[in-house]
Amino acid sequence: MKLKVLFVLLLCSVSRINSQENVFIAEDISINQFIDGTLLTPTTIDKPSLTIIIGDSGPIDRNGNQNFQKNNSIKKLAEGLANNGIATFRYDKRIVKQIRKGRVDKNISFNDFVSDAVSIIDYFNEKSTFKNIYVIGHGQGSLVGMLASKEHIAGFISIAGSGKSIDQVILEQIKLTVPGLEEESKIAFQILKEGKTTTNYPPALESIFSLENQSFVSSWMQYNPQEIISELNISTLVINGTKDLQVPIEEAQLLKEASQNGSVLILENMNHVMFPILGDDLENSKSYNESFRQLSPELIPAIVEFIK
Repeated sequence: MKLKVLFVLLLCSVSRINSQENVFIAEDISINQFIDGTLLTPTTIDKPSLTIIIGDSGPIDRNGNQNFQKNNSIKKLAEGLANNGIATFRYDKRIVKQIRKGRVDKNISFNDFVSDAVSIIDYFNEKSTFKNIYVIGHGQGSLVGMLASKEHIAGFISIAGSGKSIDQVILEQIKLTVPGLEEESKIAFQILKEGKTTTNYPPALESIFSLENQSFVSSWMQYNPQEIISELNISTLVINGTKDLQVPIEEAQLLKEASQNGSVLILENMNHVMFPILGDDLENSKSYNESFRQLSPELIPAIVEFIK
């Protein structure tokens, strides 16, 4: 009898520990035919604020993973906020669903990602379940989030978002790595900017300028993040890390200066996927596929303070 009582007490103890670790309810939601995601709702607040988290470039799923890179960074961000009384919705980019079904739309546009984000905002706004709605954009998702945050949004948070248009970002990389191809690339980008296609580009840059990519790149490069963020009349928080190998901290300053109501936060040792890195670039690169890592310890508190 004593053993049974002890077993029941042990089960109750484990239940309490689990509830303390995760104080939210998880629900999978289909917004429309393109968007599936997960809503985390805190159980500690009657009407919490909601953050919609938009992922980086590539086939990023709702957890922040793609292809052979699994780090669960977006999942950790979502759960961290939910455990601090802020609801979160994270979702698979539409390309993820297409890849899984083996039916990839070769005409996919950057504007499709913006439309998806707007659809999510409208979905939750119509339900009136949450106190306020905020948008968090990571990497490419920063620009998507800016473009989608024109209505019904209380605040916008950029994490590792570029302050320059994608053609300028690529041209700077070309100048550093293969400077001899810079002028040819400028000409190719100018043609794409005019909405045309071209076969006159450096063969070494096929991965950027291939015909199947040109339509998407053309739609993406139409937007200058500094111009877009300057149009937002809501509070904005721009976050970057000193160990980001993809987006230097100077980009964050560009966004902050362009913003009407912006503040900037530079997190020491945080890399592009939001992990703290104390070692070299090799450790940094490997971390993209290391799901055991925790987020930068200052990240969640900073976002919570901004929202609350």
